[in-house]
Amino acid sequence: MKDFRLSIIVTVVCLAIAAYWGTQNAMGWWYAVLIALTLGVMEVSLSFDNAVVNASVLKEMDAKWQKIFLTIGILIAVFGMRLIFPIVIVAVATGLGFGEVTAMALENPDEYSRHLSESHAGIAAFGGTFLLLVFYSFIFDEGKDIHWLGKIEEKISKLGKVDSIGVLAALLVILGLYLWLPVSADEKLTILSAGIGGVILFIAVSSIDSLFESDSKEEHSSKVATRNGVAGFLYLEVLDASFSFDGVIGAFAVTRDVVIIMLGLGIGAMFVRSLTVFLVKKGTLDEYIYLEHGAHYAIGALAVIMLAGIVIHIPEIITGLIGVTFIALALISSIRLKRRELQQQGE
Repeated sequence: MKDFRLSIIVTVVCLAIAAYWGTQNAMGWWYAVLIALTLGVMEVSLSFDNAVVNASVLKEMDAKWQKIFLTIGILIAVFGMRLIFPIVIVAVATGLGFGEVTAMALENPDEYSRHLSESHAGIAAFGGTFLLLVFYSFIFDEGKDIHWLGKIEEKISKLGKVDSIGVLAALLVILGLYLWLPVSADEKLTILSAGIGGVILFIAVSSIDSLFESDSKEEHSSKVATRNGVAGFLYLEVLDASFSFDGVIGAFAVTRDVVIIMLGLGIGAMFVRSLTVFLVKKGTLDEYIYLEHGAHYAIGALAVIMLAGIVIHIPEIITGLIGVTFIALALISSIRLKRRELQQQGE
């Protein structure tokens, strides 16, 4: 319970603000609280796999960078990605100033939602491509010695011997979207440029640790934790951003009130952070070894859903259920493996 204390406090504060905000308009305090809670639960269900992957990276970081991720990282996640970044997107898309878009979001949320939805193709291509590369980096890892899907996954992982196969596969997907998606020429160009942007960002974040490399072995070993911290922090923030894109847009299907959306998604983001800490402290990923596999397969599925969502609407509940299903199946497989190992030790 200690790991979730801050999230509970933030939830109470956010719900109190939501109740007050509801009394200031026709929504009503009780309905505002209900919607904020609904958005919080939706965010957690959509991002549970994000928490597992976060934990797999966070456990390799030193205490300093873990603390930075859980303080500054929370502010970036809650205010940066759930509030400021969508406003920036609309500002860029419309050519309006940041203040004008902020006023639009508060005073004319329907128009703000429309502009944000019109930017969905680029957002989905960017975030979907980044998440696809996260999945590829895991599935094409030739150094991975634990394979959830047995021989099939083992053979796929051996493809990692091919240099940059994940990037190549992602670029082929982007090219396929550009050539065959039934959208306008302008949208195709947006998808192409956004997808390439996602590839560039993934390569940049994945390669940033080279800035800390040293020719001296002693210096190199002393900076491993720092290198993992810098690269890991940036990687986690971009990963969280990719997860939050669809969550922000999907929230407008529940309510058009930007303040309630920020409060609800903020509650969810806090609990995802707390869940990440819980998984790290309890050593859950070491105990249930297939959880990380399930999370990455869920991320792969989310990437496909985001890219497919450019032309067809896929309800958020389906996205959430797919992620939870992968995690549940991975957990069951892990428990069964532990039982078999105990039985073999008993024999």
